[in-house]
Amino acid sequence: MPVFLPVSMFALLPVLKAWNRSGVRPTAAIRRACALAAAAAALCVLPARAQPLPPSVQAAVSRSGLPADAFTVLVAPARGSGAPLVSVRASEPVNPASVIKMVTTYAAVDLLGPDFRWRTGFYADGPVADGVLRGNLYIQGGGDPKWVMERIVEALAAVQAQGVAVVRGDLVLDQGAFALPRVDPGAFDGEYLRPYNATPEALLVNFKSLVLGLVPDAQAGVARVTFEPPLAGVQVDATVPLTRGPCADWRSGLQARFDDPNRVQLSGSYPLRCGERSWPVAYVAPEQFAPRALEGLWRSVGGMLTGEVRLGAVPAHARLLHEAWSLPLSDIVTDVNHFSNNVMAQQVFLTLGRLPPASVGGSGAGPLVTPATPGGARERLAQWWHARLGARWPAPVLVNGSGLSRDERITAESLLALLRHALQHPDGAAWLQSLPVAGVNGTAARMGERGILKQALGNARIKTGSLRDVVSVAGYVSGPGGQQRAVVVIVNHPEATRGRAVLDAVLEWAATRP
Repeated sequence: MPVFLPVSMFALLPVLKAWNRSGVRPTAAIRRACALAAAAAALCVLPARAQPLPPSVQAAVSRSGLPADAFTVLVAPARGSGAPLVSVRASEPVNPASVIKMVTTYAAVDLLGPDFRWRTGFYADGPVADGVLRGNLYIQGGGDPKWVMERIVEALAAVQAQGVAVVRGDLVLDQGAFALPRVDPGAFDGEYLRPYNATPEALLVNFKSLVLGLVPDAQAGVARVTFEPPLAGVQVDATVPLTRGPCADWRSGLQARFDDPNRVQLSGSYPLRCGERSWPVAYVAPEQFAPRALEGLWRSVGGMLTGEVRLGAVPAHARLLHEAWSLPLSDIVTDVNHFSNNVMAQQVFLTLGRLPPASVGGSGAGPLVTPATPGGARERLAQWWHARLGARWPAPVLVNGSGLSRDERITAESLLALLRHALQHPDGAAWLQSLPVAGVNGTAARMGERGILKQALGNARIKTGSLRDVVSVAGYVSGPGGQQRAVVVIVNHPEATRGRAVLDAVLEWAATRP
């Protein structure tokens, strides 16, 4: 059987020449080549020959009622080049849903490093005296994936500490780090108010989502409504009547209207038994969200503004007032993988598109260039894949790097190659820690509820994925004696959710097989 090494062929030329001169059997030459490649921190992976499903998994497939060709399954030793224990349709490109975030986040850790931080800059183009900026205040976005309220308020307070309390000019937002086509947030599934459909931008404010809070006041007979972030020019009903009924579908009971960009109207009631609740909702006019939120937050911390809020570029003569740095990439990828945050994943994906092409095959990120485009990000990811994993394992088909797509594709063999590569990487631990633990945290916290997982609970670090017609899981499972196994299970079918028990059955088998 031929072997394919996801390393540069040039690195293996001395090995191959020695093989040809010596006439050594292919098996020995393959082992020697793999050993040298591993010593050079490369990766050697054997193609996955078909291996049937174990009886417990086959039984789960039968109970699902789905056809056999709906399932892709691969279980193999996580380290080295050992042959798969189970391999079904492992070379077929399939839609992985959010499992594709593993590719985006691992590429980011490799190319940017776990300590990488995004920068948001604050600039002034006029003099500052007696707390007054006589000119414009500019906020230049760098793509920070988690620029949320508390961190924005902290940054605005730092600007005020530089002597700017009143802006006698405009608040200008520089979104130039990303060049993005206009996208309808409801285009994917019609759910334009769901936060998971929020679209990326260089100044991503609070995930483009507002959060309604409901706090019952039994004496007054109302639930008091909180609203964050404060959006300039947006009115929100301050109270809603309380009812004594059960806490069931309380969201529908509120009869909320979000279709007016200038008002959130609550015409219904709220059950007292629900206690305090919060409801995140995507803003109906996403292009207005950052301008309204940043003006509202600036005024909420005591700032004044005489001009308007508009988009624009920071001029060359403007001077820097403050730099707000993001959380480190290691924290960001943990949020992306733990909570499957789509817009954060897209922010990371686009940031990779700001890398110069020459830096992708090397070991350092190099200076970021502007602007990033989705097409550029896809090119960089493809370059990175071939540089790190080689041409044998097909590069994934990426659309936005989050899995929120009907068109993204990857093979189980390619995911296995990535999982094995990560275990050899100097920063691989930072990425590994970003994966949720089955039955413990993140999107994997509830995986034990079907009663199938027992030994795998707490012993599997995995990424889950789910779309209307996809359920998936990939990651690492600790077997008996601490054997580490790579697992990929993907179901593509219009009724894919019926196959969730198969994901559990594979994980449990991998955790218990001697």
